[in-house]
Amino acid sequence: MKRNKTNKAWMREHLTDPFVQRANAEGYRARAAYKLMEIDDRDRLLRPGAVAVDLGAAPGSWCQVAVQRCGSGARIFALDLLPVEAITGVDFLQGDFSDAGTLAEFERRLGGSPVDVVLSDMSPNMSGLASVDQARSIMLCELALDFAVHHLRSSGRFLVKVFQGEGFMPFRREMEQRFLSVQVRKPKASRDRSAEVYLLGSHPRI
Repeated sequence: MKRNKTNKAWMREHLTDPFVQRANAEGYRARAAYKLMEIDDRDRLLRPGAVAVDLGAAPGSWCQVAVQRCGSGARIFALDLLPVEAITGVDFLQGDFSDAGTLAEFERRLGGSPVDVVLSDMSPNMSGLASVDQARSIMLCELALDFAVHHLRSSGRFLVKVFQGEGFMPFRREMEQRFLSVQVRKPKASRDRSAEVYLLGSHPRI
């Protein structure tokens, strides 16, 4: 009974959410598009002609924003465990980012191109156990960080979703060791009660 009430409350909130309504009206696949737009308006991550990588891309709203803002000369690569309906201008690979074979294929597609921006909105499959889910989330952040520092050009940027909790501060300190600048972003489209924030690393220490 409690779960049923919770599900109904979530659905009611979702359907009345102004960012959900706006996404539906403007053709974006998820309200998350506005998180990236707000951060990009402030920090100018998505530049014309950029080589961009979107990790945890499903359902594809960040890819939609990247295509629009980087333009026709850009190269945009995306990866997710879930399928993503095709988006013109996006080279998408379905697979598990933590799998060595998937990562090798993704790197093959990049073809050695230095990357301008790595975006990671990855979340683990939730178990319902907070400590387990947080550990899995931080693990994905660490994998994304390792990928970013090995593929970004010296002027590159790395934007990653991190949930505040166990492991957050050690991960932030690790980012500060790997980038010249690390900033915290909490866009308006991120719900107030959510523990998620975005860490933005600029200029990897190569």
